[in-house]
Amino acid sequence: MSLSLRLIPPPIRLTDVPEPRFDHVLRLSDDTGLLEHARTAIARREHGYCVDDVSRGLLVASREPRPSAELVRAAERYLAFLTHAQGADGAFRNRMSYDRRWQDEPSLGDWWGRALWGLGTAAARSHAPWIRAEARYAFHLGAHRRSPWPRAMAFAGLGAAEVLRADPRDRAAAELLADAATVIGLPGSDPEWVWPERELTYANPALAEVVIAAGDLLGDEALLGDGLRMLAWLCEMQDHHGHLSTVPVGGWRPGVPRHRHDQQPIEAAATADACATAAAVTGDERWDAPLFQSIAWFLGDNDTGTVMWDSETCGCYDGLTADGPNLNQGAESTLALVSTLQHARTLAHRSATRPSGGLG
Repeated sequence: MSLSLRLIPPPIRLTDVPEPRFDHVLRLSDDTGLLEHARTAIARREHGYCVDDVSRGLLVASREPRPSAELVRAAERYLAFLTHAQGADGAFRNRMSYDRRWQDEPSLGDWWGRALWGLGTAAARSHAPWIRAEARYAFHLGAHRRSPWPRAMAFAGLGAAEVLRADPRDRAAAELLADAATVIGLPGSDPEWVWPERELTYANPALAEVVIAAGDLLGDEALLGDGLRMLAWLCEMQDHHGHLSTVPVGGWRPGVPRHRHDQQPIEAAATADACATAAAVTGDERWDAPLFQSIAWFLGDNDTGTVMWDSETCGCYDGLTADGPNLNQGAESTLALVSTLQHARTLAHRSATRPSGGLG
């Protein structure tokens, strides 16, 4: 494995990174779920709710080590939304209008995978035992299904990894994780294009992360090595003059010049997730540098030098364009910010306890 990593440059340091705040997440939440879109910081009710974002909300709430009572209540509502979205066969609806009418039928798209990711995380990590119990039930109801879509399987596999870390004897989770890794496939031998797909589209780090998790939790050293090689190559591809430049909308493919806009906050968050998992699994401090790149992307160490979060609302801007940020602060982007700042908090603690003094 080869990583082209760098020292973290000034002016951004770990001590500059804010704590994760849920102000804007709660601003977008109501007694039904989590509203998807906002115009600047104000929720747009006409767009309603989606399982994709409610699942992300449950995931980041469940990751909090000391959640407030308000956040626990929000997590309960997110969980209730997901169990309402789930069909008897384990599939999920995705879209609900503001008048609480479902707009689709249960199926196995990305939202099924994200729902299992959120449910698996809640089942493993929530501080509320009643949330853990219900999330585990709903996870197992959906875990016997399989999607034909690699990213849906990757998201579901990451939920299975959470369950398996909490209960290594969980057979359904182990089988889902193994199948997710199989659907994604193995990296190629061409050093110029290691990726198992012929193009990089969206949520690419999640594919590498689930292969890493499968190799680790299922005891497959070769598979673990494959996942780490995929992620190392992706980090190199996304390194642009020493900062993170994520795969944008429209993707990248071999032999075609790489454009760099529009970049989405969810891609920086996915990179942070994968690098944090690689660091935890291997104990290798080299993964801290691309993890910090992902954190610093939100603080302005990106292609346009643009700070991507609003310090007054604690929301995140919806995309990075050539002309600067899209100033709308939707749920997906804000949850991506919160998720990444959760990793920053963990990284700061780990760095502070190192004999070397860490990242600063």
